[in-house]
Amino acid sequence: MRHRIVGELMTSAVVHVRPDTGFKEIVRLLADHDITAVPVVDEQDRPLGLVSEADLLLKEASREDPAGLLPTPRLSAPGRARSRATTAEGLMAGPAVCARPEWTVVEAARVMQAKHLKRLVVTDEAGRLIGIVSRSDLLRVFLRHDRAIREEIRGEVLSRTLGIPPDSLDVEVHDGQVTLGGTVEHRSLPAVIERLCRSVDGVVSVTNRLDHRAADAAAAPRSAG
Repeated sequence: MRHRIVGELMTSAVVHVRPDTGFKEIVRLLADHDITAVPVVDEQDRPLGLVSEADLLLKEASREDPAGLLPTPRLSAPGRARSRATTAEGLMAGPAVCARPEWTVVEAARVMQAKHLKRLVVTDEAGRLIGIVSRSDLLRVFLRHDRAIREEIRGEVLSRTLGIPPDSLDVEVHDGQVTLGGTVEHRSLPAVIERLCRSVDGVVSVTNRLDHRAADAAAAPRSAG
């Protein structure tokens, strides 16, 4: 089965900055391009880190309340340093966590989840910036049409992968929710089919109503010693 990859979902025209880009210029870039973060790259376009809106807001959050109603914020030493920074080099969170364009959606999603990230910069074999992929980009796989999902299950899962005539089973897809019906030959097949259907891009859930005709062949008995 073919899975969508990061290279197909990422944004290629990436707005980026250099380490010496100033605070206000970064704010202008975020506003002008309606984005929430920019990668910081070196002279070879290799990512060093990211500056996000949250990084920029440290400067405001670290200030004392003019009305004197709020307590003085307590920041760690690195937090204080970043709140006082005036260029991308001091503001950025780094090192940059990078993805490769050939990664699947699952690979990218797991890295984001494990590292609590909203986006990943994408690099080529030489480590140069070629794109950026966000949570919303990965979620685009769930915009696949039900018909496309059904055709992939029938053609790739049933016919090509398992050798099952697709017309022998009922496959219904509604809003990404798959319902399987019919009878297969062996007891182990319903679970296998369900697992493969769950791995199809765009599938939200699978309801397995498959039945089986016969038990799987028993293992050959061991010969007496």
